[in-house]
Amino acid sequence: MKYVKNRDLREEIIRCKDASLAYSDELIEMFTLIAERLSHKFYYVEPMDGDDCRQQAVMDMFMYWKGYNPEKSDNAFAYITQIAKNGMAKGWNKLHPLSNLERISYSGKKIHTL
Repeated sequence: MKYVKNRDLREEIIRCKDASLAYSDELIEMFTLIAERLSHKFYYVEPMDGDDCRQQAVMDMFMYWKGYNPEKSDNAFAYITQIAKNGMAKGWNKLHPLSNLERISYSGKKIHTL
């Protein structure tokens, strides 16, 4: 699989929910690919930081994917991708904790502090 298409992701999420599955091999592959592609949009000084942020994103996708409601939106890709972005930011904040007033933000292709 080279790309994750919204239609395929939506159908797989619905299939897993209907079958009361925690996940499927297809869903694992899709979540991994989304995190991998998303991580290329950011620059990490240490490659291990990128790996850690990717893993946090995948873990968050598995924690929160069941919150997707196909009756509210047809765009499962946007829902899952936002979870992945938040997961990557969470991973970065765990690796590089800042003072209570500073947090990271992602915009465009850079991760930066606010």
